[in-house]
Amino acid sequence: MRDETGEPGVARSEEGRPRERGGPPAAAEEVTVTACENGPLLVRGPFTLLTQDGRLIDPGRATVALCRCGRSSVKPFCDGSHKAARFRTGTEPQRPG
Repeated sequence: MRDETGEPGVARSEEGRPRERGGPPAAAEEVTVTACENGPLLVRGPFTLLTQDGRLIDPGRATVALCRCGRSSVKPFCDGSHKAARFRTGTEPQRPG
């Protein structure tokens, strides 16, 4: 699917929600995001990853690890840089205060 500029567009379900190209509508299956202690966010399920201007980012697989440490050379994906950076965080949300 391409938009009027010839760039890849965003596939959408009948309800207008973005969906993975060739995949089922986003609500058909559950998507889970797992916060790994001292590591990335693991995203599993039929997700759509977009740039801030709405272009599709091809994850290349069904499960992806998204960087939380900010050191990855392949952002938004994790490349394991959190280990060398000694990134530390738990799996529970950090509350302000």
